[in-house]
Amino acid sequence: MTIKRLVLIFSTLLAIGLATLSLVSSWQKPQFQSRLELYQTNISLQAQAWQPEDGSGENFPMIRQAILEDQPLENATKQYQEAQKSVEANLDKVKNQLAQLGSQSKITPSPKPLPEDNFDADTSPEVKLQQLQQSFNQQQKLLAELDLRLGILQAKQGKQEAALKTWSELQQPVETNNSTLSPEFRDTAAVLSGLWSNPPRILPNSQQLIQKNLDGWFRYTALIQLYQLQQRQESLSVVKAEQQEAAAQAVFKLTLIGTAPALAALTGTILLIFLFAQRLLKGKAALISQNADVPWSTPWDGDTILQVFVLGFFFMGQLLVPWILSQLPIPRPVGNVRLQALYVLISYMLVASGALSVLYFSVKRFFPLPEFWFRFRLQDKWWLWGLGGYCTALPVVVVVSLINQKLWQGQGGSNPLLQLALESQDSVALGIFFFTAAIAAPLFEEILFRGFLLPSLTRYIPVWGSILVSSLLFAIAHLSLSEVLPLTALGIVLGVVYTRSRNLLAPMLLHSLWNSGTLLSLFLLGSGN
Repeated sequence: MTIKRLVLIFSTLLAIGLATLSLVSSWQKPQFQSRLELYQTNISLQAQAWQPEDGSGENFPMIRQAILEDQPLENATKQYQEAQKSVEANLDKVKNQLAQLGSQSKITPSPKPLPEDNFDADTSPEVKLQQLQQSFNQQQKLLAELDLRLGILQAKQGKQEAALKTWSELQQPVETNNSTLSPEFRDTAAVLSGLWSNPPRILPNSQQLIQKNLDGWFRYTALIQLYQLQQRQESLSVVKAEQQEAAAQAVFKLTLIGTAPALAALTGTILLIFLFAQRLLKGKAALISQNADVPWSTPWDGDTILQVFVLGFFFMGQLLVPWILSQLPIPRPVGNVRLQALYVLISYMLVASGALSVLYFSVKRFFPLPEFWFRFRLQDKWWLWGLGGYCTALPVVVVVSLINQKLWQGQGGSNPLLQLALESQDSVALGIFFFTAAIAAPLFEEILFRGFLLPSLTRYIPVWGSILVSSLLFAIAHLSLSEVLPLTALGIVLGVVYTRSRNLLAPMLLHSLWNSGTLLSLFLLGSGN
């Protein structure tokens, strides 16, 4: 056995071990889907207040049924109660970790809010204690925001006692001396309790506290209650007009978010039924069977495959590039979303450049490559394969995602880029995110996973097996347990599209449409919150 092969075997085992640790650590992290559902709940609440103009009144029930939920308040209450339980569980977990680390450290941290609960396993106990304290403060603030909103939902459903109980718990003294929870949350809870008490009480600074600590439907609802009690008709008319304008925008956004994907998913479902029926009737002459059993002529062996993926992809992405970035005299941006977006793009481009460079030098000695390798042909009907693949991927991934949600119960981690895109309303930052996700990622990942890995595997296993293995590795490479099943399903559709079309432009288009649709939905949801 050569030294090169020994190094490859050792590197592969190391890569497998580190990837496994990353996946296991993601199990304790909350899914992005949980926060996304709250954002969608908020925009649905905003939309349910919509009252169309007289000209469209007769069509209103039909439009409402098509776009809005039947019981928006009840559904929103359920979502917020589930979110409340999740945050309380996270708080208990952080409290236990603080107790364990606090007994080992004498340092009293100076807490600052963190955007995420990502703890580096290599940090010292003192730094980790500070991070945990910061996370505790962040979770405590989130719980206070949930309590304020949950109480309003309960009050609007006529459950005043439940609402007053929710707000009274928020007004209790904070248990820990290290908490940085703003007293304004307790003051706002007192304001809301007064507005919905019997008889009602109007506390000083009610309007200012409501406007500062509530937003969207919750702010409008509380202000309307305040102005009605104060009998301020002019202010009441203004806020109701603002609410209608915001509700109309929310309906438009919900229509965009729901209609286009729903139509595409319906088209994809019909297309899937057609393809399977054609396969049953025509057998290998069917469209879906085109090139299904035709492997690539692969001139290199397994050592080259490992070299490209272990050295080019894993070590570049997980070790070398992070090390290079850590050595640069530039602090990682936190507050500036444009710098965050630029940092993500630069990191991704460095990883892609390194991996593609290793790929090029690994296969250069086999030039000229056999037919169909890294094939880009504008003359083919690649756009039909890409568009049709996108439509068929929607119902497939949605079904798998629903199963996945039941399996992981809100845990398993998520891609941090999704949350940045959701919470960023900066057009420049969103443009950078779009370039990263909708252009750079499809180019790099399709060249590596579909252009190189999938065809290379056909030297050892059938085409269908190569699709499965490459799809699973594609999903694992994202290092989030909650994303493994949905991304494997997406990878299978990408693999089928590529093996049938034999044109890399087809899966690139599919991948770009998928990421673009996701980013557009996140932007619309974020702008409604």
